[in-house]
Amino acid sequence: MSPLPHLLAALAGRCRPRTLRGRLSLIALTTAALVMVVLTVVFNTIVRHRLQQQADNELSARAGAVAATVDTRHHPVRVLETPGDAALDTNVWIFAGARLLEHPASAPAGDTVTRTAAGLAAHGDTRCAEVTAGDRIRLCAQPVGGVRPGTGPAAVVVTAMDLAPYRASADTLLIASLALDASVLACTYVLTRLAVGRALRPVRTMTEQATRWSVVASEQRFGAGDRPAELTRLGASLDELLDRIRAVLRHEQQLTRELSHELRNPLARITAELDWWQARPRSTAETRATHASIADAATSMRTICETVLDDARAGADTVPGTADVMAVLRRLAARLDTPGKTTCTVSGPDALVAGVPAALLERIVAPLVDNALRYARSRVAIRVSPQPDGPRVAVVDDGPGVPAAFTAHLFQPGRRADPGDGHGGAGLGLPLARRLARSAGGDVTHDAEHTPGARFVVGLPAG
Repeated sequence: MSPLPHLLAALAGRCRPRTLRGRLSLIALTTAALVMVVLTVVFNTIVRHRLQQQADNELSARAGAVAATVDTRHHPVRVLETPGDAALDTNVWIFAGARLLEHPASAPAGDTVTRTAAGLAAHGDTRCAEVTAGDRIRLCAQPVGGVRPGTGPAAVVVTAMDLAPYRASADTLLIASLALDASVLACTYVLTRLAVGRALRPVRTMTEQATRWSVVASEQRFGAGDRPAELTRLGASLDELLDRIRAVLRHEQQLTRELSHELRNPLARITAELDWWQARPRSTAETRATHASIADAATSMRTICETVLDDARAGADTVPGTADVMAVLRRLAARLDTPGKTTCTVSGPDALVAGVPAALLERIVAPLVDNALRYARSRVAIRVSPQPDGPRVAVVDDGPGVPAAFTAHLFQPGRRADPGDGHGGAGLGLPLARRLARSAGGDVTHDAEHTPGARFVVGLPAG
């Protein structure tokens, strides 16, 4: 295969402008060039046709003047001598039938131009022809006198004209139009680049803004500012994209905080068991108990990670499943309950099934029980009751309760009623519990009328 097509394609790729400004300017230049070519061809065609009509009109006028000197009333036809007939005889042939009465001195009888004139006269009507005799010569015939039956007109006058001046005028107009085309194309290219550059100035501004905003994480938006409608719509789309990106980042940060919040208790158990085990020599049974407690905490950590990550990954309804409510809550209470002044009890009917997986049910209730144990004075009660639309789990403590002024912010991430109350926490447990419950078709609410202490109710879908 010849390498020429590949070479041409490579050259075209290199010559193609890299910038939008250059491409738009090239498109405008190409379009203007095509329009100018069409207009130039049409204009010069019309000009040449018009110049030919002027030449024919002049030949017809001269033929009419010469016809006035031809006497067709007598036979044979004769040419009258008039003053100044030398000027009229210039490039003029007069035929009477096949007989040549007059011809220019510069064109003898056997000349090419004379033969062409004889051919026009033989037709006996008005017509024109061109012949090349050094230059382009145009000849036109005009009958004189009445038409005789069987013989045609009494006489025919043929006039000739050199078209060189007309051709020179047409060529001059063509060159002038080409020069004008080049000037117009140059101006078109320059003005297009200027106009496109001015039109793209808001795009450069938006690019600079995006560069600055990516560095400083600005909260500004592209939608503000006086821009064309197209760029305004583009700015609105970019603003929506920025909002989605910021939402994803916030969700990622929230997920990180929730994981750290949920993993805190299992890690504390592992640390406490290791510290207790290292404090003094232990028996084999105690060592096995320590290992079992650490393994249980590690399993709890894995369950927490899987539950929170699955919820974050799904972003919608959770995977369906069922759980024995009482079994899950008793296991949770046994793990969270620590010997001391606070007791945790679980009450409710057995064989009550909820329409959520066991791991998810544990992750929903665990933050509520953890908060209750943190603030309770002496007891925490987990009460389960069946309802037509699903089980209800109430977590009740006898602590100070939730301040009335803080109730509206209770489920907002990162908010705490009193950050300096001496209790640990990041304000993420309750929002996480509500979000997980709602992802499963349930909900977590606060009973503000319950006093003293706090009461949180978990609504679960039926199993």
